[in-house]
Parts: sequence; C-alpha cells; structure tokens
Amino acid sequence: MNLRPVRRAVALAFALLTCILRFWLMRLRGPITMVRRAQWIQASGRGILTSLGIDYRIEGRPPTYGLVVSNHLSYLDVLILSAAMPLAFVAKVEIGRWPYFGKAARAGGTIFLDRSSRASAASVADQMVERLKLPIPVLLFPEGTSTDGSEVLPFHPRLIDPATSTGTPITAAAVRYVIDGGVEERELCWYGDTLFLTHLMKALRTPGFAAEVSFGEPRIYPDRRIAANATWAEVRAMREGKGVLVLQ
Repeated sequence: MNLRPVRRAVALAFALLTCILRFWLMRLRGPITMVRRAQWIQASGRGILTSLGIDYRIEGRPPTYGLVVSNHLSYLDVLILSAAMPLAFVAKVEIGRWPYFGKAARAGGTIFLDRSSRASAASVADQMVERLKLPIPVLLFPEGTSTDGSEVLPFHPRLIDPATSTGTPITAAAVRYVIDGGVEERELCWYGDTLFLTHLMKALRTPGFAAEVSFGEPRIYPDRRIAANATWAEVRAMREGKGVLVLQ
C-alpha cells in the first residue's frame, strides 16, 4: 500500500493549521500591513510546498517591488511564486469563494478580478496602482487562465497598464514543472474541467516533483501592449531554455 498520499495529506492539514495560527499571531503583534501579509503568504507557501513534497528551484533574482507577470499552469504556481518572494496577487474572483483558500487569499491581500465586469477591471487597475507603490511585488497571470504547458497563451495587456502608465518595472517569470521518470509536465497542470480534489490527489501521489522558476530582469516599458508582447516572448524563451538553478 502506498502511504505517500496519506502522509502528505496529514502534513498538508498541519501546514494549513499552521498558516491560520501564524496569521492570528501576526494580528496580536500589531497592525497588519500589506508587507506583513505578503510575508505571511510567503511563509505559508513554503510550508505547504514542504507538506506536498514539492521542491522549488529559482533561477535569477526575485524582484522586491514592481509588477511580476508569469505563465500559469495550476494553483500550485501561487504557492511556488509566493515561496520565492513576499508578494500580492491578482486573482479571479471565483477563488475568493473557495473553501479555506478563498479566506486565505483575502487575508493575504489578494486583489480579486471579475473577468465579466469592466467596472471590476477598472477597480482592480486602481488598486494595482496603489499596491505598486509598496516595497513588495504584485503578481499577475496575464494569460487569463491556466494551461497544460504546451504553449504560453498571449498575454492580455489591460492589467499590465497600471505598471506601464506609472513607469513601474515589470519582471517576467517562467514556471516549469519537472517530474522524475520522464513524466510529462502536463500531468501536473490543472486545466480544463479537471476537479480540484482530483488534481490535488494526483499531486499528493507524485514522487520527485520539482518546480522551477526563472526570473528575468526588471524593465520599464513605454506602453502595455509592448510590455505584454515583450514579457510573453521572454517567458516563452525562459521556459524553453535551461539555466543553472539554485535549490532553495
């Protein structure tokens, strides 16, 4: 009998409880600023990755502020990128309704976007302008959805505008999954109609799962379309290339 998923599920439950305890302790220590929320998200991401048995490796230097744009393979990307650096997320509004994770996202200061509402997009852009003034990065998945990793979808430029219109540096980040035994990356991507629990059980069973994150150099772009096209090309290049990765 393979006990790996059982052990990891128990470890995950403890990691989630630890996240709650750490948040309440943070509340007792004074005002909860966005920087402190970002630090909590980072500690939580690292703990949950450990419970799932997922190694993460970083190439390049994670930025300390500005906008970060990344490809999107699954909800695991949130843990992986938050483990790499304290940050704030822009996420679809549906995540805010998820059990536990929705409340955790709100506690971490996530900005929620209703993709069917222009008013929501305008509100999110305004919130991003304010967040980009802080000494923590804001992370955006400009593909608009997760994929099976076979290609990087074109980046939507609309929510890149808060960075380009304020002259804020933008950093491209590329996430890649590497699984022992030659298992294809798509086997651990969460896309299409796959249920969350089905995918989570697959992750709990998978041995030798590592996530690799590559960061480009922060750049300032003259407008959102140029930024979207340039960072899309950079993410594609980083996903296809190989680098010297430093184990974290």
